[in-house]
Amino acid sequence: MGNAESNAYQNHLSRFLPEEQSVIDGVFDTLSGLSGSAGAKNGKGTKKTVTLAALQAYMREPLPEQMTIRLYNGMKSIDLTGKSSGLSEQIAKEQFVIFMSNLLKGNADEKITIIMRMISKTEGPVKGKQIQEFTEDLIMSVVHVLSYRKELKGWNSENTRDSASGVKALASQLLSELKLADGTKPVGPQLMETNFDQSVIEDWVYRVPQISIFLSVVIRQGLHVLHSLPDQTKDILNLVPGCKGIKGRGLVSLFDIPSIIYINSLLPAELQHKWQLLFSSRLHGESFSQLCGHIVNKGPCVVILKDLDGYIFGGFASHSWEVKPQFQGDNRCFLFSVFPSLAVYTYTGYNDHYMYLNHGQQTMPNGLGMGGQHGYFGLWIDSDYGKGHSKAKPRCTTYNSPQLSAKEDFTLDAVEVWAVGDLPESAGTKGKKSILDVDPEAQAFLEMAGKTRQSEGLREPVEEEEEDDD
Repeated sequence: MGNAESNAYQNHLSRFLPEEQSVIDGVFDTLSGLSGSAGAKNGKGTKKTVTLAALQAYMREPLPEQMTIRLYNGMKSIDLTGKSSGLSEQIAKEQFVIFMSNLLKGNADEKITIIMRMISKTEGPVKGKQIQEFTEDLIMSVVHVLSYRKELKGWNSENTRDSASGVKALASQLLSELKLADGTKPVGPQLMETNFDQSVIEDWVYRVPQISIFLSVVIRQGLHVLHSLPDQTKDILNLVPGCKGIKGRGLVSLFDIPSIIYINSLLPAELQHKWQLLFSSRLHGESFSQLCGHIVNKGPCVVILKDLDGYIFGGFASHSWEVKPQFQGDNRCFLFSVFPSLAVYTYTGYNDHYMYLNHGQQTMPNGLGMGGQHGYFGLWIDSDYGKGHSKAKPRCTTYNSPQLSAKEDFTLDAVEVWAVGDLPESAGTKGKKSILDVDPEAQAFLEMAGKTRQSEGLREPVEEEEEDDD
């Protein structure tokens, strides 16, 4: 190994703490053992290398095979100056370390050559279709490996929507950020056939953090390397929020795992560690007063609903819901769509009509709304339970969202509300009063709706503070 090359390699190695280096050494030794290559003794004999077959054997269960092949192509792409090892079918230790260094510790510039080879084995521009396939493989691998390693924190394939459509929807959302050098964004069939060169993909990786985060998760959890060390950033630790309140209740959420990952990443950082189910129409009944009773004064929430046409959409409420005839919330609120497409719509600054919840009033609209204005909300659930609307001609003034439902006036099929982050102290946790005791207004409107104060349905059994496990 020449001096310049040796220094470059040492620079990559020095990015890792000593204990991280020994973990990487251990994985490489295991892989080279599976490859059948003998260890180098005193600088003589064969150098250890890793074959594709060894990688496939090592990662057969944690990762889909297609992703293992992409990782191998990425490792193989690393050109060791003055050697033909870039063309070799086997991975040298230096290539393995530089691969780990660039993808786990590097910037977009350092990652890009590897990512290009993971998208396509051949050099040169890549087609939109190839980027789509790579992105879908990457998202599918994240869900697969987190499930295999039991790192989904209470979510699983039984209590969420099928991930297959969620993988495609999240890939489409990330691909919608691809911009050509002239700033245009190709869409639809045109996107699939467009050629994208390395500088465009580098810009995309720089602007779309999910690609680097997902690659990091796939490498750490797939190879089971550096997955519990403190260098991990919060976006990896909180990639999937802990799930509470759904275990053993036979409920399948309206969310799929890719949409949970995406929407959670857009919440304020301090709310990303935990989601707790507050209300489900399938568990608590189809009643507006039940909905209000479960969500009032519980801190920030995610509301998600499905209409009878199968469209799934919702909103993030940055403040506790309060029953009052005024708008509430702040500019952290947003609306989103999960199906048929995944997208998030943030505030425009046009008005402050972020959140609205009212019940039992003669003079003001009664229902739950987000964005727009009275009678013309971006998202509206009427107090006459079962009815709703999403009006946006052409866009909601508050969030710039299009019509989220299949029809402007829709019929509800199901609603869920999840508290995000830690519940506020007043939210009826152990030893605390129920919201019905501390909020006379909430109690009054529930009584007006014919619910007595003793109605046990309005009081959730207090859960133990344990995380639901897979």
